[in-house]
Amino acid sequence: MTTTPVPQTSELQSPVLRLDSLAVRYPGRGFRKPPVTVIEDVSFEVGQAETVALVGESGSGKTTIGRAVLGLTPVSGGRVLLDGRDITRLAGRARRLLSSDLQAIFQNPYGSLNPALPVGRTLAEPLLAGSTRSRQEVRDHIGALLRRVGLPEDAADRYPAQFSGGQRQRIAIARAVARQPRLIICDEPTSALDVTTQAAALSLLAELQDTLGCAYLFITHDLAVVKEFAARTLVLQHGRIVEEGRSTDVCDRPQHEYTQRLVAAAPVPDPVLQRSRRQQRLEVEAATV
Repeated sequence: MTTTPVPQTSELQSPVLRLDSLAVRYPGRGFRKPPVTVIEDVSFEVGQAETVALVGESGSGKTTIGRAVLGLTPVSGGRVLLDGRDITRLAGRARRLLSSDLQAIFQNPYGSLNPALPVGRTLAEPLLAGSTRSRQEVRDHIGALLRRVGLPEDAADRYPAQFSGGQRQRIAIARAVARQPRLIICDEPTSALDVTTQAAALSLLAELQDTLGCAYLFITHDLAVVKEFAARTLVLQHGRIVEEGRSTDVCDRPQHEYTQRLVAAAPVPDPVLQRSRRQQRLEVEAATV
């Protein structure tokens, strides 16, 4: 897989996103059951035009963090700041007005696109929201968006079901960047794609970042993608950050035992190396019993 690496950022100034001691708890199931803690005391920042990866196995809480930033999951404690503004508990119109600065790309592009609307209508919605553009200006912008993500302009007249998975994800990316947001939450945006399509999508995201200067919070379980694509990586286990650092350091020299297991479990194309990693993983697991 070949992508354009994001420049490494050693010091963050004026972060686009800042989480201060974020906590998310769900009510307990059943009478008098204690609340279930999903996220506890999570703090980190994402700098301007930076990509920060959030990595962990299923159930680690990484998607919950993305949903908390987007306002889709209630926050129990701590703060979420976007460009220094506290957006932790914004709702209604105030939350909708954030769409020009905060967008998302989800794992299943078909599920995030309205199958009853042509692509052009879907892309027009964020452009028309609070805009004084004429319909012709919107159509021209949609054509430019589709060209930018590698699709023909006449794709605007077709429906999501008429596209492949990779093409639908390009449409979802076009919608996310339509208003040139400051931050995009990328929640497993390539996990449903084959390797070739995945590489193309990552290259497109890197190219758009270079052009637009947006920041990415990149949620994934794929450490191979992280090493190529993200400047920094945060490793999440049971709702807490257990390791963080430059992506190359985290992937090549993991310090925490949990990160070591994740790295050892990551598939590689070399069968000899894969067997060696499998043996290392078994040794690590045996040592922790």
